[in-house]
This record gives sequence, structure tokens and C-alpha cells, in this order.
Amino acid sequence: MPSDDFEQIVSLHYEPLYRFAFSLTRSEADACDLTQQTFYIWATKGHQLRDRSKVKSWLFTILHREFLNIRRRAVRFPHFELSDVNEDLPVISPKVANTLDAARVLEFLGQVQEPYRAALILFYIKRSLISSKSHSAPFGPVFPAAWRSSSNQSSRAKARRQCG
Repeated sequence: MPSDDFEQIVSLHYEPLYRFAFSLTRSEADACDLTQQTFYIWATKGHQLRDRSKVKSWLFTILHREFLNIRRRAVRFPHFELSDVNEDLPVISPKVANTLDAARVLEFLGQVQEPYRAALILFYIKRSLISSKSHSAPFGPVFPAAWRSSSNQSSRAKARRQCG
């Protein structure tokens, strides 16, 4: 689609589309986003419209469908401010969280194939060291034991290679 054609369609239909979007959303920012999304869809899929005389109805239909999609998503996945629902959140101490994380990490490390396990352990040790410098080590207790077992396995494998 030529850019002149697109610009002409935008100049003709932007204002009525924005007003319609504002009547649906009752928010300037949401109306702007919805209008912009409508023109984005026009830019990507407008070539599929066979009868150019139906551009206006096509744009309004797209805008309305996008609005309904946004509303459906908001109903399915409501947004809450953490400060509003703080009392509904479970209380877990950091020590318990680290213990749970440690157990899960060790469990998952056991499922990783040997060549990749060492790289993962190194990655999380580095991450743990960086985190411990900032006084929060999420995987602290896990890695010394995991590292010892990994380094023992790698040193045994190295010894086997040298002997055999």
C-alpha cells in the first residue's frame, strides 16, 4: 500500500476512530493506544480489503474487536496493585524460600544431562556470588554441595581420560 494512501486514510478516519475509542474506554491513553493499534492492523492487513469504499466500516470493526479482546483479557487476567492485595498473599520466610529453592534446584540439576549440568552449576554459582555481594543469595546453600559433586565427577572423568 502506498504511504500516501495510508496517510490519507489516517487523516480521514483518525478523529472519528479516536472519539469512538474514547467512548468505549473512557480514557485518553487507552483510546490513543486502541486507535494506534487499529491503524497498525490496517497497515499490516489492509491490503486484504477488496472494496476500498468499506475502509471506514472495516476500521471501526477492527477497533471494536480490539477493544473486546482487551476487555476479555482484563476479565480473564485481572490486574491488582500489590498494595491492595497484600493481605491475601501468603507469608513465607526467606529461609523457607531458600530451602525450597535449593531442593528444587538440586532435583532439576539431577535431571540435566551431564555435559550441561556443569555449565548450569557454574552459571548459578556466579549468579549466587554476585547476589551475595548485594546481600541476597537466592541459591546460596545449594551450590557448594552441587559444585563439590560436579567437580568430583569432572576430576574423576579427567583421571579416567589420562589413565585410559
